[in-house]
Amino acid sequence: MAEKKQDEMTRPELKINGERYVVESDLHTHTRYSHGKGTVEDNVKAALAMGLKQIGIADHGPGHLGFGVSRKRLVEMKAEIISLRKLYPDIEILFGIEADIIAPKGRVDVKPQEFAYFDFVCAGWHYGAVDGLTPAGIVNTVSNLRRRTVEKATKSQIRRNTDAVVGAIEGGGIRFLTHPGDRAPVDLLEVAAACARAGTLVEINTSHMPLTPGDVKMMLLADISFIICSDAHDPENIGGFEPAVRLIEESGLDPGRVANLIKI
Repeated sequence: MAEKKQDEMTRPELKINGERYVVESDLHTHTRYSHGKGTVEDNVKAALAMGLKQIGIADHGPGHLGFGVSRKRLVEMKAEIISLRKLYPDIEILFGIEADIIAPKGRVDVKPQEFAYFDFVCAGWHYGAVDGLTPAGIVNTVSNLRRRTVEKATKSQIRRNTDAVVGAIEGGGIRFLTHPGDRAPVDLLEVAAACARAGTLVEINTSHMPLTPGDVKMMLLADISFIICSDAHDPENIGGFEPAVRLIEESGLDPGRVANLIKI
């Protein structure tokens, strides 16, 4: 049976404050190249089934000690995506990467000269990304984990984390910041201000959902825009944007400030 063309699909709709919207892209999805459950093609098929017009493949950068994709495999991955574009012309398949913010240095694990190799670079903080197996990196990561689960974050910890995230953003080239505040406590307003200066979008992550309505209200004091992504690790979760509705409504976020949210 022939697959339906994209314009024959029913696009997923969100009803926000009584008005209808669609999100036509999902730029943050993972595959078996890192720690996702599906192949690149599985993600593409799932996105087509949801009526999406654009799908981003953004597996972890090579600096992640557990799930990072080696630079050699990134070459293989890009070739696969280019091949799939010919097979699935009804959807735009973007080759991205979720770069890891390297603690505590304030940089990412994608080199400046490598940014052009990808269609886009997003970046986030992950426990498995430290400055190698250095004592400082490991201590910082363990400390963040403890203070997220069993202890309250200290001012010095928040300061170190914020400096690292802001430093990575100010390095330039990051299209959006993934799940801010999820893996390390930061000053979200300061991070938002850095995103505004750099033109970096802030992700509304419908998988982790680390941001509260209060967080978003505070971040809106900076002139920032957002992007909704599923961060799907399973093809079945691609296009699962419904959890974003409550956050947008309760925070008072103007849907017009969400880059991939379209009113219909």
